[in-house]
Amino acid sequence: MVRSKSSKRWLKEHFDDYYVQKAQREGWRSRAVYKLQEIDEKDRLFKPGMIVVDLGAAPGGWSQWATHRIGEKGHVYALDILPVEPFAGVTFIQGDFREDAVYQQLLGALAGRAVDLVMSDMAPNMSGNAAVDIPRAMYLAELAVDFADQALKPGGDLLLKVFQGEGFDQLVRDLRQKYAKVVTRKPKASRPRSREVYLLARGKQ
Repeated sequence: MVRSKSSKRWLKEHFDDYYVQKAQREGWRSRAVYKLQEIDEKDRLFKPGMIVVDLGAAPGGWSQWATHRIGEKGHVYALDILPVEPFAGVTFIQGDFREDAVYQQLLGALAGRAVDLVMSDMAPNMSGNAAVDIPRAMYLAELAVDFADQALKPGGDLLLKVFQGEGFDQLVRDLRQKYAKVVTRKPKASRPRSREVYLLARGKQ
């Protein structure tokens, strides 16, 4: 397969990336762990014994960080369309979250347990065309919001990857009607040229 200049540039950026190298040295599964770590250190997301749902979990960096923070009495329910190598403290479901059967499988795994935190790092396969990519990303964000509506306990929190563009402001307004506080975070490990930001909605009402 002949790689495009853009994909070659991405690969070079990826392997030269400070956070990629740091993750490899420190034993984390992905550079994305540093995004979650920074938000956690600022906003104190985790407490021992929490029940956490990790949407878009592959390759498992966020679940790794969560299990490290919630301890043996907590549990993570992780989902991704891609496989994730299992590890202690995580129940993993492989499937497409856009499919109702997979959505229901995740609810079934929870077995009525009240969720303390839903975190979503889901993103579509990016084409480079914002007119296509932003609506796809917004759809995934809205699915995560719908899931949190159903699964989060009162007072629970939602951490959501979104891409700035059409629909962003409306999503923030909608979240502010459901949660006590909504803030935007752009971690240092998020690539500067990316439109990605994280919305943290705290205190489900």
